Amino acid sequence: MILLDTYVMIWLALLASHPAVRLLALDPTVAVAATRLPEPFHADPADRFLVAQARELGIPLLSADSRIRSYGPVHSLW
Repeated sequence: MILLDTYVMIWLALLASHPAVRLLALDPTVAVAATRLPEPFHADPADRFLVAQARELGIPLLSADSRIRSYGPVHSLW
């Protein structure tokens, strides 16, 4: 869970203004790929979207989630 000390829209605007951050839309191809991750990977749809997006872009994920971190096809940081 993420606890914010400000409104989420303000937090997102601040996050998006950072030069190293790029916000991505959920692509339909990635949404379908999230449904095709091997079972039993993860029941949380949001985490499945994140992993599918990272696989699509070939980028690492920053996550404390042990299921994501132990998933071999995606490199995770933390």
